[in-house]
Amino acid sequence: MKQYQLYLLRQLMTAMAIITMVMTGIIWLFISVRAVESIVNRGLSFSLFLSLTGMQLPNFLVQIVPIALFIAGVFVYNRLSSDREVLVLRAAGVSPLALAQPIIVLGLAASALCYAFALYITPMSYQMFRDLQWDVRYSFTNILLREGVFNTLSNTTTVYIRERTGRDELRGLLVHDTRDPEKEATIIAERGAVVDTPTGPRVLMFDGNRQELNRKTEKLSILYFDRYSFDLGGVAQKPEARFREPRERTMDELLFLTKEDVGNPNDFGRFVVEAHQRLSMPLLSLGYGLVAFLFITYGEYSRRGQAVRIINAAAIFVILQVCQLGLINIVAKNLALVPVLYIMALMPIAVPIALLIYNPKLPSPLKWRADVRGTA
Repeated sequence: MKQYQLYLLRQLMTAMAIITMVMTGIIWLFISVRAVESIVNRGLSFSLFLSLTGMQLPNFLVQIVPIALFIAGVFVYNRLSSDREVLVLRAAGVSPLALAQPIIVLGLAASALCYAFALYITPMSYQMFRDLQWDVRYSFTNILLREGVFNTLSNTTTVYIRERTGRDELRGLLVHDTRDPEKEATIIAERGAVVDTPTGPRVLMFDGNRQELNRKTEKLSILYFDRYSFDLGGVAQKPEARFREPRERTMDELLFLTKEDVGNPNDFGRFVVEAHQRLSMPLLSLGYGLVAFLFITYGEYSRRGQAVRIINAAAIFVILQVCQLGLINIVAKNLALVPVLYIMALMPIAVPIALLIYNPKLPSPLKWRADVRGTA
């Protein structure tokens, strides 16, 4: 690449990196706000919180990178046009394709990065997120036990905790157990702790009593204890298998999936569309970059500014985004329309390339010299 192309490439890379980091930070902030309740009320550790939120970010980066490249292209080429650097390069004999080469190279690199995320990183990270979320829901009983509320662990067990003095230490416990309908039991203890055992989690209670009501005899029996163990292993039972969503499936699974492998046959289209979406969406990085370049630099230079071109570029970008998102639901219901996904992904690439090759109407040197004489 020539010196001016490396200069343009550095400008584009810097702008794209900044925009990507800002947008990723905003997305992470929204994800974090939704997860804050788990930290405040459920005792989730900060490291686990970071893991749960961080594992979701690769799923958004595939969509953030094309948008960031489009914004970077609009910003950089608009600034170059406003400063008349584009006119200088065109007066020096730089062809439209040569001027577009930096954003094409960056678009190809961004597409390759998106392919890596879409095909490998995102399914792996999202599956790790779902597995960890599954373990939190069914294995971390200390997270399920919140203080100051009646924790309904199942249809037969309710636990109340007045205060939590540590990660596992509990104060003021009340457990209502109706697993045996003939013998309902209420257990009250001054303090306790959650411990993990080979057979599952248990609540060790100290200094309390166990009140049991026999429904047959209608008699109440009270047992006072110094130490009592209540088994939680059978309360919130963890299912043997978890149904995996399309986003956490590998490409091999999605491409060779049959309707029998999907729980609901009506959802089969979602799995097929997920596979083709991963193959087509990364191409949008190159396409959006070329759209930004074309709308900002195509046509004669105007001293009135670039506002109209920026608005037109943004309008086309929004239309492409809406069409891409709308097609997902439509194609999922009619799989015969799968090729349309690839057409929508390739169209923003093919049209700008064709216009730049066969009908280049970028600012000409003669027009630039006329503008210079007019302002002199």
